[in-house]
Amino acid sequence: QVQLVESGGGLVQAGGSLRLSCAASGRTFSSYAMGWFRQAPGKEREFVAAVSWSGGDAHYADSMKGRFTISTDNAKNTVYLQMNSPKPEDTAIYYCAASPVASGEFQAEAFLYDFWGQGTQVTVSS
Repeated sequence: QVQLVESGGGLVQAGGSLRLSCAASGRTFSSYAMGWFRQAPGKEREFVAAVSWSGGDAHYADSMKGRFTISTDNAKNTVYLQMNSPKPEDTAIYYCAASPVASGEFQAEAFLYDFWGQGTQVTVSS
């Protein structure tokens, strides 16, 4: 059974930093793309960042470029999202997701992701 378990969310001040983790289990993810998405109250889910577990370039939403970094630790089967200089508008529930087919720019397409975590709340105070 595939499980994606996010952790690391919480309250952070604007301009601070926070690292989210997503522990993956239940199958071999070496050929998967791993993505982070988020959803704020009253808003649609949006793409944050994604990367292929096998390596290659990471992809970011324009508003996250230069502030957020996605990375993987293959030994720990864990995906991270380092959030630097977060802003109040980054407040949302952050979800980790896994896709067996997404690649390149299509890693931003939520419908390509088969597996989702339960989400972790991030609140950025001003």
